[in-house]
Amino acid sequence: MTLKILQFVPEALPTFRADVVTLFGKYMPRHGVECDIVGMPSREPVAAQGFAAVRRPRWHGSRIRRELSYAWLCLRSMVGAKRHEHAVIQVRDMVPIGLMGLIVARCKGIPFYYWVSYLMSEGRIERAQAGLARRPSLRNRLVLLKGQIEQAVLYRIVLPAADHVFVQSDAMLRFVAGKGIPATRMTPVPMGVDMELLRDRVVEPRRLPGWENVPVVGYLGTLDKARNLERVIDAMRIVRRAVPNARLLLIGNSPIASDESELLAYAAEAGMADAIHITGWLPSAEAWQLLAATEAAVSYIPRGQLYDVSSPTKLLEYLALGMPAVGNDTPDQAYVLERSQAGWLTASTPEAMAQALLDILRDPAAARQRAASGNAYIESERSYRVLAEGVARRYRELLGR
Repeated sequence: MTLKILQFVPEALPTFRADVVTLFGKYMPRHGVECDIVGMPSREPVAAQGFAAVRRPRWHGSRIRRELSYAWLCLRSMVGAKRHEHAVIQVRDMVPIGLMGLIVARCKGIPFYYWVSYLMSEGRIERAQAGLARRPSLRNRLVLLKGQIEQAVLYRIVLPAADHVFVQSDAMLRFVAGKGIPATRMTPVPMGVDMELLRDRVVEPRRLPGWENVPVVGYLGTLDKARNLERVIDAMRIVRRAVPNARLLLIGNSPIASDESELLAYAAEAGMADAIHITGWLPSAEAWQLLAATEAAVSYIPRGQLYDVSSPTKLLEYLALGMPAVGNDTPDQAYVLERSQAGWLTASTPEAMAQALLDILRDPAAARQRAASGNAYIESERSYRVLAEGVARRYRELLGR
């Protein structure tokens, strides 16, 4: 029997979030769980991406008009949902839309689920407080107020009343349980890797011109300021005392251009202007080629409320590629590295990361041998094939109950 979920996401469609398009568009339909998805508008042409149906409003140059048109589309889609067609109304990371979905689902007698992939309210509050500390402004005060209101609505109304809550990690489950939500009504679904995509593509290692004969440490992911990648540069500065020609390759970008320029300026002050390169965003195939040619890969995640409950993807991709990987001690990274025994788990200090990187650079062959088991671990525990099977089973258990 096929189950169909009416899911509302904050991303523009088509989306490239793996935990949306890969999980719900590619793998869940194999288990008889289909998804009608409703998302934000985009300038890109509409793409099915494996979903049963895709709905989005028209693109507007005005952000306010885009958000209002999206809210109106969400309301119309919820009101138009039919019990015999949609088994679940599910909202992801949007408190006002979640409240709307909860009310409509109750009126229609359809189960309502909420998916927490990031602590949106806490993130908004943290950014507003940081902005107010730098420069008090009406905008930051309004953002802070919005975050506080949404936080109260989420933990006092939406999550307590939801039939089920999906969270990003075991750490997030414990955090949300601390807000009074019963752990028995939550399911953690961590990030994964599309191992079929990895197998279908031959990853040919490729070096940057001029970097062919130097040791390179790679980093794959966002470069936004909140990631504190200055700590990775600090670690590389320590590494270069022992390995002077070592270089750092940052594969990714930040939505704010100044974040990248500030990071490069920090590297220049550290005497590493010629030892760091930012590629910008690249398709997965190209990013994997560059990453596979590096001697080591680093996954640094800042410690704190927001990221301690996250499930980072970059470390999983490093292990899937058989890369010698260094990860700092956030809960999910610690779990993955301890279970796989395929990487280097360190404290969150530049000195600790530098020592692990030096261990790899001093004996690359032994490091590759140790890292070789990472692929099998990801295939068995963190591939989207395995995750989708578990999530589909959970939906059927919940709806059967």
